[in-house]
Amino acid sequence: MSKDQTVPRGGEGAESSVRIADDVVAVIAGIAAMEVDGVAGMAGGLVSGMVEMLGKKNLAKGVKVQVGERECAIDIYLVVEYGVRIPDVAQRVQENVKRAVESMTGLDVVEVNIHVQGVSFQTEARDDEARVR
Repeated sequence: MSKDQTVPRGGEGAESSVRIADDVVAVIAGIAAMEVDGVAGMAGGLVSGMVEMLGKKNLAKGVKVQVGERECAIDIYLVVEYGVRIPDVAQRVQENVKRAVESMTGLDVVEVNIHVQGVSFQTEARDDEARVR
């Protein structure tokens, strides 16, 4: 069961509010992470010692969000493409996720932790198949 973020809106004494579910923040972060070049996919975590690759429909599965009153912390589990410089990809993901979540939700993102769970060799395998033909 996910917690909701309450953001008071309106003038003084207003009793209205907007609730942002943790899952919404997780999906925003997942989409922002997938936009970065060098990210092959999201990882669902370690399952029986193997990394499970998740498609775009399950972007929230590779993201863990902790939401407070006005701020949040985000953990993102990624699989990167072979040949990319991992620190550069991680930094670009951090910046893109922070910008997207802050602009769309109004929450302050205090940290974006990147966990690289694996390296994808799929693009290289496709290139090799094309050369053989």
